Amino acid sequence: MIDQINRTVTLKTTPKRIISLVPSQTELLVDLGLEDFLVGVTKFCIHPKHLKKNKVIVGGTKNIKINTIKELKPDIILCNKEENTKEIVEECEKIATTHVSDIFTLNDTKKLIKQYGTIFNRKNEALNILNKLNFEIRSFNNFIKEKDYKKVAYFIWRKPWMVAGNNNFINHLLSLNKFSNIYINKERYPEIDITKIQQEGNPDLILLSSEPYPFKEQHVFEIQEHVQQSKIIFVDGEMFSWYGSRLLKAFNYFKQLHNRI
Repeated sequence: MIDQINRTVTLKTTPKRIISLVPSQTELLVDLGLEDFLVGVTKFCIHPKHLKKNKVIVGGTKNIKINTIKELKPDIILCNKEENTKEIVEECEKIATTHVSDIFTLNDTKKLIKQYGTIFNRKNEALNILNKLNFEIRSFNNFIKEKDYKKVAYFIWRKPWMVAGNNNFINHLLSLNKFSNIYINKERYPEIDITKIQQEGNPDLILLSSEPYPFKEQHVFEIQEHVQQSKIIFVDGEMFSWYGSRLLKAFNYFKQLHNRI
C-alpha cells in the first residue's frame, strides 16, 4: 500500500511486533486493540498512562535509540512526517517496514485510521472508531454553526515566542472552531515578535497550549503587557494537536471551551 507521504509499504503478513514513534498513533493502536502487539514506544507516549511501564522506551520522537529498536526486532515501525525526522525514517527503513503518516486535516486522520485497520487486520475496530468520530464531528458542526468567528493566536512556545501558523493540523482544528488564526499568513510554527501582536491582528483570544511548552500564569502577564483587550486562555494542547482516537474526546472539549469563552 501507499503511506501518506507516497511511499510504497510492503507487508507479507499482518505485523505482530509494532514500534510506534508517535504518541497520538500509539493511543490509536491501543484503541484498535493492539496493545499486546506494541513492543516499543516513545517516552512521550503517555496515553494510556500505564503503557510506558509495560513497554520498552525507544527514545523520544526526535531522538531514538536505534540499537534498542533493532533488538526489539519489529515487523513494522510507525512514524509521522512532522513528529519524526527524515533521518529517523531512513534509519528505521533499514530495520523493518516503516509507515509514515502526514496529517493536516480530519480527512487525513480518517484515512490513517482506515489504513491501520487494513494493515493490522482491525477493520471492524477501525470502522467503529470512524463511526464514533463522524458522529462527534456532526454534533460539533451543529453546535458551532451559530457561533461567531473570533480572531485568535495559538501559542506553542516561549523563548522564542512561537505560534501555530498555516499548513498544520492545529490550524485546521482552529478553523473548525471558527477561530480565525491571525498568523495564517505564516507557515507552520513561526517565531513571532510578541510586541507586535496587536499590529499583526489584535486577537480576541490568545490560546496558550499545554504542550509542547508548559505555559504558566506568569506567562499570561508577560503577554498582557503587549495586548489590551485580548482574552488569554489556557487550552489542552492534546485536543488541538493529537489526531487518531484522541479526537473522540476533542469535540466535547471544544464545546466546553466555547462555553467557557
